[in-house]
Amino acid sequence: MITRKNLLMCVALLLTAAMMSGTLPAFAQTAAVPQQQQGATEEFRRQAPTPLPARPLNLPAPYETTLPNGLRVVIVEDKRTPLVSYRLAFRTGDARDPKELPGLSDMMTGLLTEGTTTRTSRQIADEVARLGATLSAGSNADYTTVAASALSTYGDQILDLMADVALRPSFPQNEVDLTKQNTKQSLVLQRGQASFLASERISRVIFGEHPYAVISTNAGAVDKISREQLTNFHRQTFAPNNAVLVVVGDVQRAALMNRINTLFGSWAKSQTTTASFPALPVRTARAIYVVDRPGSAQSNIVIANAAITRTSPDYFPALLMHTILGASGSARLFMNLRESKGYTYGAYSNLDARREAGSFRSTAEVRTPVTGDSLKEFFYELNRIRNEAVTDKELADAKSYLTGVFPIRLETQEGLVDQLVQIKMFGLQDDYLQTYRDRVTRVTKEDVQRAAQRYVTPDKVAIVIVGDAAAISNQIKPYADTIELYDTQGNRKEMTAPATTNATMNTTNGGSMTIESPTTGVAANIVGSWTLEVSLPNGQTLPATLVVKQDAGKTTGEVQSQMANFTFSSINLNGNTFDGAFSMQMQGQTMEGKMTGRVQADKMDGTITVNTPGLPPLSFTGTRAKQ
Repeated sequence: MITRKNLLMCVALLLTAAMMSGTLPAFAQTAAVPQQQQGATEEFRRQAPTPLPARPLNLPAPYETTLPNGLRVVIVEDKRTPLVSYRLAFRTGDARDPKELPGLSDMMTGLLTEGTTTRTSRQIADEVARLGATLSAGSNADYTTVAASALSTYGDQILDLMADVALRPSFPQNEVDLTKQNTKQSLVLQRGQASFLASERISRVIFGEHPYAVISTNAGAVDKISREQLTNFHRQTFAPNNAVLVVVGDVQRAALMNRINTLFGSWAKSQTTTASFPALPVRTARAIYVVDRPGSAQSNIVIANAAITRTSPDYFPALLMHTILGASGSARLFMNLRESKGYTYGAYSNLDARREAGSFRSTAEVRTPVTGDSLKEFFYELNRIRNEAVTDKELADAKSYLTGVFPIRLETQEGLVDQLVQIKMFGLQDDYLQTYRDRVTRVTKEDVQRAAQRYVTPDKVAIVIVGDAAAISNQIKPYADTIELYDTQGNRKEMTAPATTNATMNTTNGGSMTIESPTTGVAANIVGSWTLEVSLPNGQTLPATLVVKQDAGKTTGEVQSQMANFTFSSINLNGNTFDGAFSMQMQGQTMEGKMTGRVQADKMDGTITVNTPGLPPLSFTGTRAKQ
């Protein structure tokens, strides 16, 4: 009996015999053709397929109207999915905070969903959960939004709730107190993040007295904010004639307009004011600003200069330039500093174009020993983008990327509604979405180079480096005549750091920073008893005692506090800096960590890092105990 398995084996044997004798049947010879053309196939695989022609966006035409109280309404009927998204956007953001109360907008918007005149915080949260919806509020430098989304079946209900939190927040005192406490705790956590310290310093340097210079509040301002101030600020900024309501989704326009008139029609107008912001500082030379984190294993580098506003006619040439230089993992900065040199996990550029001003930044987090080498490569690329025309391939790839990813941003309701909000908040042209790809494709190589020469200024940039100042001082000297030092609290500081040779660095206030040669075996500057104050994540300080001894050339130490005691397994000394590894018992668990610091006469500062996920480095200061 011939089974299917036996038949297949016979065919295989016949084909094998025919191949060996060179007499393949006709049907089998055709199967062998791809193998004969293997070289051509491999060559074909090396060539990327050509891009498909661009497809039209086919966006639904938005309906726009203005209520008698000045509220502008934009509705896009999109019935592809049974969803609806709402955005109530206001043209005032963090930049309009009172100078003495930074963070007022953030706190006010954060409290909108924590209670109204008709609902408690718990009732709001339960109702949102019952609807399977989302409801949130937030602000950035230029505008504030209240956002909501839900299944279209519950569209009216979530819109009612959104109107309630936007128009009738009550700012309950218990919620205000809780928010203030949480905010102060988050401020401590922020200061443990090098990326925040870099952004804070570069913003202050680039924007000067402009409100954009402030990216976070402070504990003193948080304490000053009262419920009355929140209520008054809400009344001043949340005005219908200062707002746009954008709706995208499965809605019936006539019914929706009736609902909008019912919810927002009686909202009274307010007197709006036009802000007048100071001009940005004019930079005439390159300068370095070091935020000192003793013992840091890496340096966070930001190189920046002032750039363009969002409505600048140079926006698209600058966007292409930024895309080629550092927008992605295939851009020049990434390919140089990571792929070629291996200095970092990633190097990028950032085009920050806002309503009133903007900046262009190049950033990377690099290993401390290659800080200077990284600056060299940064400036090589910044000068190259200015002095040499980009290649045809680079420009074509950048255009293909930007025009290809743009429609993806509009595929979801959330993406489309966010784009429409930006158009209204920044005052972009109404046909911005329809003409975006054409404006990208019209940019030439000459346009890119012109934008680079205008908005990339290597000789006048501000360089912010967050890292171990003592370890990088010699590396950074060649890159600027002016160097300023700051601690992690943002205060100017003077520092004597070890280096290979004696040198003096100029500072902007006419003083100098002396860099001394390192000495080895100098333990006298740390040996003894020290009284420490350790900053905890909750904003409190923990008193502690550090005792350092030296016996027969070996340095040992112990830290004692109410929370925990630990002994160093080793202490390494290098001039006036030290680092020590330790382990300690806490709640029945063994935890390991590292303490790094610097000694100046009878004062000490540094960080304690415990290898526990979620716990930021703890900064400390200390003074030598009197004998």
